[in-house]
Amino acid sequence: MKKRILLLAVLLAAVAAAVGLYFYNLKMPSMATQKADLTLSAAELYAAYEADEAAANARYLGKILAVEGQVREANTLPDGTVKVVLDTGKDFGVLCEFDPNTQHKRTDFQPGERLTLQGECAGLNFDVLLSRCAVVE
Repeated sequence: MKKRILLLAVLLAAVAAAVGLYFYNLKMPSMATQKADLTLSAAELYAAYEADEAAANARYLGKILAVEGQVREANTLPDGTVKVVLDTGKDFGVLCEFDPNTQHKRTDFQPGERLTLQGECAGLNFDVLLSRCAVVE
């Protein structure tokens, strides 16, 4: 009886380890290959959050957005993460954080440059946040 319980426990631990290893090694698809749910300007996205954050969350949160705008600032963090802020004409903008685990064709951006970035909307924290961003060609 004790051997069966021990064997069952070892078997369950092995299955749990295999499932954990699978999910640990599972890669998120690159945002560059995903289809955008919505396309809008940085000013439109910020204005929606400024007018009604709850309604904007219901419409945009967790969705893949293609956001067009002018670069206000861009920088690279010590860990290699690229962050680009798109201008909205307000004090705050749309902060696009690139995925550091994905190879990007381009990571250098100049203030004043117009471009379209695609990422997953993560809500409002002064700036509207987009995560796992990539440049839309």
